[in-house]
Amino acid sequence: MTGARPPSDAGRAARSGGRSRALLLLLLLCAAPAGARAEPGVRILDLPFTVRTLRGPRSEIAVSVATSGLLPIAGARTGREAGDEESAPVAVVWGDEGGAVLTLADGTVTVKPIGREAVEGLSAAETPRGALPGTRRALSGPLSAYLTGRARAPDGSAAAAVLTIRERQPLAVSTDPKPVPVATATVPAGDAAVFAPLRPRLLRLAGRPALLAATLSGADSGGLALITRPGAEASWRVAARTPPQPGPPLKIAGIADFSGSGTPQAATVDARGRLQLWTLQPDTIEAAGEATGYAAGDGDSDLAVTAPAGGAPPELVLPVAGRPEIALVSAKGSVHERLRVTLPAPAATGIVVLGEGNAARLLVGLADGRVAVVAPDGGTP
Repeated sequence: MTGARPPSDAGRAARSGGRSRALLLLLLLCAAPAGARAEPGVRILDLPFTVRTLRGPRSEIAVSVATSGLLPIAGARTGREAGDEESAPVAVVWGDEGGAVLTLADGTVTVKPIGREAVEGLSAAETPRGALPGTRRALSGPLSAYLTGRARAPDGSAAAAVLTIRERQPLAVSTDPKPVPVATATVPAGDAAVFAPLRPRLLRLAGRPALLAATLSGADSGGLALITRPGAEASWRVAARTPPQPGPPLKIAGIADFSGSGTPQAATVDARGRLQLWTLQPDTIEAAGEATGYAAGDGDSDLAVTAPAGGAPPELVLPVAGRPEIALVSAKGSVHERLRVTLPAPAATGIVVLGEGNAARLLVGLADGRVAVVAPDGGTP
């Protein structure tokens, strides 16, 4: 019987190289941090028009589109208690050449074209008759609020003297058609201030509806005014305000329980790029942390609040000042960035979120008129 042939030098080298590669792979796997997040993915939506306006799920136009019957969209949440923002599982974009409704299914954002005239017809309701031109109202169930009474800010720009609050009243059962009664209240900014031309925000404090609005009180100072109604029969009034802040206006980026304390907080960004958190109580507004280096976005554009998976507190998504980037900012423990995402162009027309948790996708309106889809925790955008 012939004995086995001894391995050649080439064979020994091949086996040695294979073992080395396997060992290197094992070392790399061991060195990788447990639970490391995937890199965020970014893609540009294929839209046949230049986008100049982006509205997210928590906007009046998103709810209007979802409930109008223009498209077969399910899941609009309406009829909630006054103060709870209504929402719909869509975003809406439009420009001079067209419009589209954006939906999320199985992690993918899809585009459903819609006529520009239809979009602008629905969006016209955002600015009621008598409201400060170019501003948007806050709407929740029977309650709405918008800025009225043209005024001049200390720097000469447009502002509003009054916040008008309207609330539909219950209608008695009758066989005769009757107009729905509406109670109207007007609240001045007070304290030698005027309201900044930015959308007021509705929220709930201690189980009752409340409003938060940005104010201007000097050529280089502004703040926030909290408007509440202590009881059903009481009058609306300014219950609390922040001390004057430099770099007005304080643009409200979002309202949520960012710290996880069980108490709602407002996040604001001023013209100097300072992010501030404010804890809201029925009669107080208290500073709760700050950071710098962010952008307030153009005009009254929306900035996103997104809820991560696992029950963690909501995060803010903000444009980074002077860079084509967005930052995911957490306030759990302290105000800090969890992630930055580089974009093809700076964020300009807004940032909104579709979906929740790891399935969420961010939509970012870019300065060049495109819309980027971002999967912040990996996956296909």
